[in-house]
Amino acid sequence: MDHWVINGFDTHIEWWFIIALIKAVAAFAMLVVLTLFNIWFERRVVSWMQMRIGPNRVGPQGLLQSLADGVKLALKEDIVPTNADKPVFWMAPVLSAVPAFLAFAVIPWGGSVSIFHHRTTLQLVDLPIGVLYILAVSSIGIYGIVLAGWSSGSTYPLLGGIRSSAQMISYEIAMGLSFAGVFLYAGTMSTSGIVAAQAQTWYILPLCVSGIIYIIAMVGETNRAPFDLPEAEGELVGGFHTEYSSLKFALFFLAEYINLVTVSCLAITMFFGGWRAPWPISLWSGANQGWYPMIWFLVKLMIFVFFFIWLRGTLPRLRYDQFMRLGWKVLIPVSLVWLLLVAVIRQLRNVGDMDQAHLIPICIGAAALFVLVLVALEVRERNQIGLDRRARDAEELAREEDQDGLGGGFPVPPMPGQQRTPITPRPLRSSLVAAAALTANGHTPAEEASDGHQ
Repeated sequence: MDHWVINGFDTHIEWWFIIALIKAVAAFAMLVVLTLFNIWFERRVVSWMQMRIGPNRVGPQGLLQSLADGVKLALKEDIVPTNADKPVFWMAPVLSAVPAFLAFAVIPWGGSVSIFHHRTTLQLVDLPIGVLYILAVSSIGIYGIVLAGWSSGSTYPLLGGIRSSAQMISYEIAMGLSFAGVFLYAGTMSTSGIVAAQAQTWYILPLCVSGIIYIIAMVGETNRAPFDLPEAEGELVGGFHTEYSSLKFALFFLAEYINLVTVSCLAITMFFGGWRAPWPISLWSGANQGWYPMIWFLVKLMIFVFFFIWLRGTLPRLRYDQFMRLGWKVLIPVSLVWLLLVAVIRQLRNVGDMDQAHLIPICIGAAALFVLVLVALEVRERNQIGLDRRARDAEELAREEDQDGLGGGFPVPPMPGQQRTPITPRPLRSSLVAAAALTANGHTPAEEASDGHQ
């Protein structure tokens, strides 16, 4: 199979192009099918957590419910607001969905297999800077959300777009810093090279802090609960996609679930051995050969998808100030300190002053230090909240002690539970006249009357 000949044309297509085209179509189909499945899976898992039934009408066990919803969205009326910037309004969903597909191109989802008697890896393209490519493409996808909010010509979408831009800046910094430790250990930025470097030990063990930081950051990067602030329906109606309907809304929905798959695949690649079989299956010599690695990869992916769904069904949405504080005051400082520690450990191992027996206790101690830092930050935050509460209580007490009803200036009615001091009634006019006469001659009116009688 050196080349294929298209009937009726003297055109030769090389076999590598055909295999690349097959892998591209397979990757696209896998992402679309996973999106339909994950929507159904999320609804069924959340319904199980909330003791409900979930979708069970369309197809066996409701498996075709996602497809029916997609057809329904396609048939809905496409409404464009009058004040919208129409070119940008149309471009934003495409700008959000296309990078979600492109980011998956460098993810290895299997080892070397035989397709039409030719050996190839289950990866569309292997770039030497594959991880940086994913970061760059995912950043472009965030601009789709920002432009969608800006072009809608409405207040709530604009707020959602602004939140999204701040969220992108905050959590991509921590995400990039968590990858730096992996680069130091693997010695490469290629995704396939990182998977090959985890043949003995998954990086989630020596780089556990980096793994935890990335897992937190990937939830914030995908706008999933409890970090779904750009589309907080309790605050912003629907956030950046409030004014979207029909297929344009479906593209945003598709981009969200494909990004969920992409960041999960990246976590598997960077920290959980990629397509390599977990222990004890890895003890079998054929576990990482043929098409079996794709099975292990999909199993790990479903575990991460369940983790996302678990978070959504368990945790409430954070306030925006809490969300920003977590990104800037916790994740980024801890990432910097951890990266410095990883660089020192790596240098000591390179010069031969540290072996595996010393590395594990150091990593455990670093993880314990990481937990202590988080606890200290939480205690500090709670103490500050307590001080603010005591200050508010003191102000409330001062207002309650103000019993004259003047409230510092003007007469105001008493607050609930407040007792106003009784006001002494004004004296009668006759009493005032008598007091004035006494002051004038030193005698009371009664004394003057008795003197006149005499």
